[in-house]
Amino acid sequence: MASILQNLRLLADPGRLRIVLLVAKEEISVAELQQILNMRQSRISTLLAQLKSAGLVEDRRSGKSILYRLRAPRPAEAKAFEQLMSVLQGAAAEVPETEHDAEALHLIMRRRQDKVRAYFDELAGKFGRQYVPGRSWEGLAETLLTLMPPMIVADLGAGEGTFSQLLARRAKKVIAIDNSEKMVEYGTELARKHGVTNLEYRFGDIEDIPIRSATVDLAFFSQALHHAQHPEQAVTEAHRILKPGGRIVVLDLLRHAYAEARELYADVWLGFTEVEVGRYLREAGFKNTETSVVHREAESPHFETLLAIGDK
Repeated sequence: MASILQNLRLLADPGRLRIVLLVAKEEISVAELQQILNMRQSRISTLLAQLKSAGLVEDRRSGKSILYRLRAPRPAEAKAFEQLMSVLQGAAAEVPETEHDAEALHLIMRRRQDKVRAYFDELAGKFGRQYVPGRSWEGLAETLLTLMPPMIVADLGAGEGTFSQLLARRAKKVIAIDNSEKMVEYGTELARKHGVTNLEYRFGDIEDIPIRSATVDLAFFSQALHHAQHPEQAVTEAHRILKPGGRIVVLDLLRHAYAEARELYADVWLGFTEVEVGRYLREAGFKNTETSVVHREAESPHFETLLAIGDK
């Protein structure tokens, strides 16, 4: 291992410091580092090569992947290594991204261990590709809706209200909120036409929801949060309108790089990371929060769907 002074010079770079702090906790691949650090693969590979050359990082092959980890010090290096890591832990407080890195690493490790999810992901990849008489997403959705207890639901950013009308078939009441007067008019007329009497449309913003506090059992955002100017405020508002014991459900886009979405779909945000949405929920006061990526589109640009839930 190089001298402490040489290593400190090397790790003065925030990128190299972030990598060392991550591999000190877990073995991790370049692809996983990309997800956490939001850097190009070439940049990460360069940083890893420099750290390997300094004797701080080592790698090993695991199947098709190469995993990187902090190199264990030799006995003669143990004291110097301990001093170096102590300094780095203190320096981490000066790099704000390290808090995000730790949360993102936790999510990645949870995914690795989630063998049950991997099994069902494989089934989901086959579902709909092979014909099986009587099996459909529509039938599955109807079955799940019958299991939902009667409740008051807020569909936030409801658009024309397709999902609101589906929920209304089982819910005690559905309040659909949208900031487009034409959408509210269209949805109201559609509900009237279909005889849906427990569905109410209200004109309003999801950052200032026109619903009284503590009156809703379920607050639902379906591909609405990335249209909000301040998504954290929308989540805080959802917490306000929920009864104690109520639940928030967020379906939105995972962070992507398809910039054209801003013009094509009036998107304000190019999706969110699991860490970001999880933090929105926790900072708003939600407990028992969970996040996961539940779908990836087959067609380019391969949008992925993020699911997040939490309890008040």
